[in-house]
Amino acid sequence: MHLISFIRAGRPGFGCLQDRGIIDLSALLGGRFADLRAVLSADALPLLAETAAGRKPDFAAADVTFLPVIANPGKIMCIGLNYAAHAAETKRPVAPHPTVFTRFADCQIGHGQALVIPKVSDCLDWEGEMAVIIGRGGRYIAPEAALSHIAGYSIYNDASVRDWQRHTSQFTPGKNFSATGAFGPALVTADEIPDYTELRLTTKVNGEVRQQGHLADLIYSVPQLIAYCSSFTPLCPGDVIVTGTPAGVGEQRHPPLYLHAGDLVEIEIPGLGKLGNPVIKEM
Repeated sequence: MHLISFIRAGRPGFGCLQDRGIIDLSALLGGRFADLRAVLSADALPLLAETAAGRKPDFAAADVTFLPVIANPGKIMCIGLNYAAHAAETKRPVAPHPTVFTRFADCQIGHGQALVIPKVSDCLDWEGEMAVIIGRGGRYIAPEAALSHIAGYSIYNDASVRDWQRHTSQFTPGKNFSATGAFGPALVTADEIPDYTELRLTTKVNGEVRQQGHLADLIYSVPQLIAYCSSFTPLCPGDVIVTGTPAGVGEQRHPPLYLHAGDLVEIEIPGLGKLGNPVIKEM
């Protein structure tokens, strides 16, 4: 299933994306679940699959505003420098442990919504990544069991305000400006992705390729990331791990290249879809 969160006619909901149409699962289930995080907490993905089976879409995808796939995750843990080529372009050594920083849920936007260059900076950079959504929580999860804790996968643009990221050695300010974390368009359930390492990622700005990466090239694999993160904090249904960006970010170009109002950023991972976001400047 390709599950999305949306707003239609002023009402938030969630549904199954099929051939440019949406089955409104939130309505069909009579408000039983407030959102997709609640679905995951109730281990109710099988119920969603049963409800969607054989149904035609209730309305077109063009009739909704996409929200972040999980609009209210308890935790968003982002992994830095997780491709060797990206670590090399930043001139940083490969770390002996995963580099982890956090995002706040209220800095996220959905597919089609605008990334915002803040008024205090002109250094907004793109970072195409694959996101992992936790379905079954746990603590001290063993790497060999980690994949069974995944509800599904999605796409994330960990867009970064680089000058604020460089204020100190801590990344937090540059990673949490409003409307800089694009997440979507859909949660693709794990049963549709038998081997995430076969996936490839491409980031384009205005149709020009800026990044290409292969998920097999992650320095720290998804099972390793789940094991590491679950060691220092319990993972819960709906938590998100953003797995890192490949080489090709604008900050490391000569001269640096940043996003401008009017740009369109598109990140595509075949099997997971395409996340597209226009860029505007904060007024």
